[in-house]
Amino acid sequence: MTSNLPHSTIERESIGWFDPLRSARNQAAEAEREARIRHFLPDDDDDADVMLGKAYDDRLVRRLLGFMNPYRRQLVAAILLMIITALLSVSGPWIIGRAIDSGIRAGNAQTFRFWTFAFLIAAVFEWLFNRSRIALMAYVGTRVVADMRSLLFRHLHKLSHTFHINYSVGRLMSRLISDVGVLQDFVTWSITGLARSVFILLGIMGAMLLMNWRLALVTFAVLPFMLLLTNYWRKHVRQAYRATRRRLSLINGYLNESITGIRVTQSFVREKVNARHFDDLNHSYLDANVEATRLAALFFPGVDFMGSLATALVVGVGGWLVLRDSLTAGTLVAFVLYVDRFFDPIRELAQRYNTFQATMAAGERIFTLLDTPPDLADAPGAVPLPPIQGRVDFDNVDFAYKPDEPVLSGINLHAEPGERIALVGETGAGKSTIIRLLARFFDVTGGAIRIDGYDVREVTLASLRSQLGIVLQDSFLFGGSIAENIRYGRLDADAAAVAEAAAAVGADHFIRQLSNGYASDVGENGVNLSVGQRQLISFARALLADPRILILDEATSSVDTATEQVIDQALDRLMEGRTSFVIAHRLSTIVNADQIIVLDRGRIVERGSHTELLARRGRYYQLYTMQWAGQ
Repeated sequence: MTSNLPHSTIERESIGWFDPLRSARNQAAEAEREARIRHFLPDDDDDADVMLGKAYDDRLVRRLLGFMNPYRRQLVAAILLMIITALLSVSGPWIIGRAIDSGIRAGNAQTFRFWTFAFLIAAVFEWLFNRSRIALMAYVGTRVVADMRSLLFRHLHKLSHTFHINYSVGRLMSRLISDVGVLQDFVTWSITGLARSVFILLGIMGAMLLMNWRLALVTFAVLPFMLLLTNYWRKHVRQAYRATRRRLSLINGYLNESITGIRVTQSFVREKVNARHFDDLNHSYLDANVEATRLAALFFPGVDFMGSLATALVVGVGGWLVLRDSLTAGTLVAFVLYVDRFFDPIRELAQRYNTFQATMAAGERIFTLLDTPPDLADAPGAVPLPPIQGRVDFDNVDFAYKPDEPVLSGINLHAEPGERIALVGETGAGKSTIIRLLARFFDVTGGAIRIDGYDVREVTLASLRSQLGIVLQDSFLFGGSIAENIRYGRLDADAAAVAEAAAAVGADHFIRQLSNGYASDVGENGVNLSVGQRQLISFARALLADPRILILDEATSSVDTATEQVIDQALDRLMEGRTSFVIAHRLSTIVNADQIIVLDRGRIVERGSHTELLARRGRYYQLYTMQWAGQ
């Protein structure tokens, strides 16, 4: 979805008026570039990654402080150090004023040396305490981030397949890396940094009022103009910051897509087209950053000008008071130094405005994710599933991914321990859904599934899935060695058990031919192996786990005929004594099944052995003869 105008056009109308150097040609080029990427720009409501939060949200800060509670001693120590450093910073100009009045003006060298050493000692202790404060907060920030990432990682593994289907991997990575990193910056720098800036600002104002209230009022005379400038900057920097985040999000997404699909890009010779599109995105991001830079070029020099104006007023009025002996020279010097320092915390607070908005938005996204309840969880009172024999019953099972869109209707199926059940049917008939319900990746919407008489919804997920072995059509291998991948479901297995499992599925032969054998690195998702080799390793992984129920979802669809023959020879040995559910488009692999279940549009339309179903000359007969005719 897009707005009526390109976003950056709206932003330039509001913040680009002060840039007389941008030529009409540049504006036209930017507008053309925006038009080319317009359809990639989401509405703000549709893009959580570019969402900006409030400058301060008390609810989110309280939750974040909850993560800091285990480190409250370090936090208290950092706050105390912050107070001390702020006091030392505020005392500096006052010490210099005393050195001028009681030392230089009075001609007392000893007093001058005393105040000089006092200033030096204050500066040294300010440096030491500030260094300790930063080190403490860096430690707290790092630990908080580590705790939060661990909590997020564990929570993501509790969420169901439905959540992961609807939530992209890129967004999850953004939560775990980018958003948590924003919170680390907030904890490390912003919490005590903000308090220090406010404390110093109030301290300077108090010191100036105590030293000479007239000069203090002269200094404060520029504050209304400062407030107007700050309010203007605050409003418009929000738009500029949103524009940069939006375009950075687009660049990250396009980079991920381009790198993942590099083979397709090269196959269709799309390199130049993709490069031009990336240049559009990259220059759009550049334009957004330039807008933010122009805005900064207006605000921060403006703050400096306000500081210079306040200094000029203080020097003018203060010099007149000194000439009338109504003010000492030391007090005037101290005031000038205070005025210079007065605007430093204002600059810092302005610079942290974006940080606070990003922190509140990142915190909102993180805590929303943490608050997402698992669709599937152990029921109250769920009991561990004891070691099973493998009897499976589907009792009038109904299921729908979405309301009013049924996928399965009235499924009744019974499997005795050790039986091989084959599920056949056209794409979308409901075959994969049946095995997903058996492993309780989803809950049935009607009826019940029982294993050895136990309803799968009334036992713990861990005890259920630990007794299932699943081999999917798209086999996934984790980074590491072949042995580590085979051992994934049974970490205590020794090398002999790993080799035995590989030999049982016919993988041992090709593994030993590799240069490093079982220690060979599979690469990212098994890129160093062929599709058939990856599938054989996934077979060995399932076998080593020694499940009582074995599920094969199109497990031989990605292998060649020779490899399929190797797997077929091992299937009888693999499934011996185990209840097996097999989904296969190649019907030749299931002719020896004890039961063949034929599905059509979520219903069982036929069941029986291979011979029985052929004799009926029904739906299975049609599927089987069509496949043989195609071969």
